[in-house]
Amino acid sequence: MELAQVRLLVTDFAACYRFYGEVLGLKPQSGAADGPYEKFSPAVGSAGIALQDRSMMAEVLDELGDTAEGHRSLVVLRVDGLDAYCQEITMRGATVLHGPAPMTDRMRVAHLKDPEGNLVELQEWLLLRG
Repeated sequence: MELAQVRLLVTDFAACYRFYGEVLGLKPQSGAADGPYEKFSPAVGSAGIALQDRSMMAEVLDELGDTAEGHRSLVVLRVDGLDAYCQEITMRGATVLHGPAPMTDRMRVAHLKDPEGNLVELQEWLLLRG
């Protein structure tokens, strides 16, 4: 078994496309800025984040409403140089809600939300301190 992607069901596809592509700097697979689907990948690693128009999935699963309520996901991205990356994405339109701050003795984190309110955690892994 291999994890192919984490898929987020979104209602404002264009805003989320811009956030994951332009603000966070992930690479879109096909350039389908108008949707209804796009997969984004980081510069390294094989896992990705995909966006799918929520109404498209609602046609398949009747139980999905027009909007989600509450936090349903947490996208986690590992970055090197958390402080510099947070400065970069802030200049590109992100709002950092928390951090950068230590989470454990081996990790620093920052938290933000995408345009749909999905939580994004940025992690900087530190060497184990002895």
